[in-house]
Amino acid sequence: MNNPFSLTFGKTPNCFVDRPVQIQEILEEFQSDTPSSQVYIITGVRGSGKTVTMTQISKELDEQKDWIVISLNPNRDLLSGLASNLAETKGVKGNIKEIGLGASILGIGVNASVEKNQDIEVTLDKMFQYIKKHDLKVLVTIDEVTNSENIKIFASAFQIFLRKDYPIFLLMTGLFENIRTLQDEDSLTFLYRCPRIDMKPLGTNAIINSYLKVFDIERKEATQMAVFTKGYPYAFQVLGYLKWKNNVPYEKLIPEFDSYMEEYVYEKIWAELSEGDRRIVSVLAKNGKMKTKAIQEETGNTSSSFSTYRKRLSQKGLIDTSSYGYCELILPRFAEIVQSWDA
Repeated sequence: MNNPFSLTFGKTPNCFVDRPVQIQEILEEFQSDTPSSQVYIITGVRGSGKTVTMTQISKELDEQKDWIVISLNPNRDLLSGLASNLAETKGVKGNIKEIGLGASILGIGVNASVEKNQDIEVTLDKMFQYIKKHDLKVLVTIDEVTNSENIKIFASAFQIFLRKDYPIFLLMTGLFENIRTLQDEDSLTFLYRCPRIDMKPLGTNAIINSYLKVFDIERKEATQMAVFTKGYPYAFQVLGYLKWKNNVPYEKLIPEFDSYMEEYVYEKIWAELSEGDRRIVSVLAKNGKMKTKAIQEETGNTSSSFSTYRKRLSQKGLIDTSSYGYCELILPRFAEIVQSWDA
């Protein structure tokens, strides 16, 4: 039997802990007769399960006959990609002539068949008129969005499609800072009003039960492993992967666990932090849970400047501020790895 855990980002492993509440929330909203929102954004730190959650939702809707599900590459022309994909999907392919695009679109691609003076949005408009007429719905998914020109052009066009009451839905994932800068665009303020799902830590019991299903271990060890991961999905995968591969008590896996986490996740997270963010993270890594006043004094921040850093680090999913007046790092072994960098 192959290792049921995966170290590959974006791939749904054979063993994973899903998020039924968040998934059901989005599915119920999109399938409602009168959805209050046709856009959802999933945010979270790297390795928090954003892509896996989006994939589960996509698969659920793709199995329904009245849904068309299309995944787009954020680094390419999204409108042309959407039109090209729609031309090849169920409910549209074979009906190009009825839609009014001409039979030459079949097998050639939208860009090659559209008249030179015909804008791609006009092509999509005709497609969505046909899709709406035949009671179909379209879900577009875009993984790891950034504030790029491709995304801005697509989002502006999508806003027009919404105003025309077309049955098109959008599900995007991205790091909090990338989503925030995209929402700050003056022409895309509608994104501020759409619901956002933040990937919080997984439940301890769910992780315990997952480990117990895979490994022949006592519940005590499964509990220790679950607590060790701190609910971080990628840590759950890495620890499970190493346990499967080596079959030793989890404590002996910590050095190799640290190596994987540092190389695959933490170095990237650290590189994306500002100097001010790093100072605060380093102080927390050295001291553990601290009073905000003590952090301010050690980092030389005013109350106002520290408040900005604290909010940003919390939104990034790096610190826990749930205890009033205190902060602490969230990710497993992140403190130990940061301390090794500072040594």
